[in-house]
Amino acid sequence: QVQLVESGGGWVQSGGTLRLSCAASGLTFSNYDMRWYRQAPGKERELVAGITISGIIEGYADSVKGRFTISRDNAKKMAYLEMTNLLSEDTAVYYCNAVSIYIGGDRHWGQGTQVSVSS
Repeated sequence: QVQLVESGGGWVQSGGTLRLSCAASGLTFSNYDMRWYRQAPGKERELVAGITISGIIEGYADSVKGRFTISRDNAKKMAYLEMTNLLSEDTAVYYCNAVSIYIGGDRHWGQGTQVSVSS
């Protein structure tokens, strides 16, 4: 059974820092590109950042460039999102997403972790 479990969310003041973690199990982690999405109340889910199986950064949303950093540790089956200089508009539920590198492969989501930034 594939599981993605996010942690590290919470409440922080504007300008603060949080590090989100995503622990994967039940899959061959090194066969999955990893992405972080977020969804704010009343808004659609948006892609925040992505990283390939070899650690190449796919890209960042314009709104987080220069503030967020995605990384992964294949040996530990972990993905991370370091978030600095947080703004109130970063408030959202953050989701970890694993996408198989194989055509027609599977895709998995975590349950999400809440990040709340007060101005």
